[in-house]
Amino acid sequence: MPRPLWTGSLSFGLVNVPVMLVTAVRDQGFHFRQLHAETHRPIEVKRFCAAEDTEVPFEEIAHGYEQDDGSLVVITDEDLQSIEPRRTRTIEIESFVPLAEVDPIFFDHPYLLLPIGDSEGTLRAYRLLVEVMQDSDRAAFGRFVMRTKEYLVVVRARGERLALTTLRRHDEVRPRDGIAPAAGEETKAHAAAVDQAVEVIEQLTVDWDPDRYEDHYRERLAEVIEAKRKGGTVKAPTPEKEPAPTPDLMAALEETLASIKSGGGSSPAPSKELAGLTKQELLSKAADADLAGRSKMSKDELVEALST
Repeated sequence: MPRPLWTGSLSFGLVNVPVMLVTAVRDQGFHFRQLHAETHRPIEVKRFCAAEDTEVPFEEIAHGYEQDDGSLVVITDEDLQSIEPRRTRTIEIESFVPLAEVDPIFFDHPYLLLPIGDSEGTLRAYRLLVEVMQDSDRAAFGRFVMRTKEYLVVVRARGERLALTTLRRHDEVRPRDGIAPAAGEETKAHAAAVDQAVEVIEQLTVDWDPDRYEDHYRERLAEVIEAKRKGGTVKAPTPEKEPAPTPDLMAALEETLASIKSGGGSSPAPSKELAGLTKQELLSKAADADLAGRSKMSKDELVEALST
C-alpha cells in the first residue's frame, strides 16, 4: 500500500470521517542522469553567487520577486511564514455540484482518500459518502492544507473508494477568448459533412478501457536501452513528412468511413509504402500498433504483419 501523504478528517456538516491521502498514480517513465558527453561522469548542479563567484549554502539562499523593470523584491523565509495558511487536519466540504458539470480542464493531481482504522462507525460513515456520491452523481468541493499550501479539491466516488483531485483555480485556466479565432459563419461545417463525421465517430466509438492505450514511446525507449546495454547501436528513423491539408473534406470522410467498414481501419498503410521503410521505422509503426513479438520479426515479417 502506498505511504500516506496526509492524514486527517473529511468533514461533511457534523460528520467527520478519519481519512488518509495516498497518490492515485505512479511515475512509469525512464529517468536519466545528466552526464559529461566526453567522460560520461555525472554532472553536479551547484549554486553560485554571480557577484562573488562562490558556492552558496542552502541556508543562505533567499527569494527574489522580479518586477517589470528588472529590480528584485527580496522575500525571506520569515516573510513566507507570515502568510502560510492556517494548518488544519480537515478536508472541509463546502458544496456539492453535478459531477458532469465539472470541466476536466480544472483537474490537477489525483489522489485516493482511504478510511483510517477499522472501527464500525468510521467505515459506515465512509461507505455512506461513497454510496451517496455514486447514487447522486455529485462531486464535493472543499479545501484542505497540505504542507504549507491550501488546495481547492473535488471529492468523488471511484468504484468503492473516494477519490480526491486537486483543482486549478479559475484564473489559472486561460480564457478561451483571444487564444485562437473562433470559426465564423463563413466557415461553418456543412450538414452533410457533419453527418459523415458523426458516422465516423460512431464507427470508432468503443467502451472506455484504459488497458487499451499503451505507452508506445516508453516501449520503444525500453528497446533502445536494451539494445545499448547489449552494445548495439540505434539509428534514428527518417522523419515522416507532414500530412498535407485535406483538399476535399467530404471525399476524405467518405473514404475513411469506407475503410473502417471494410475492416481496414481509419488510416490503412499499403504494403508497398511499408516496404519502402527502414526496419527501425517499421518497428516504430509496430509499437504504435501494439504488434506482439515485433522485436523478433524480420523486416519482411514486419511488412506482412502491418499490412494485414
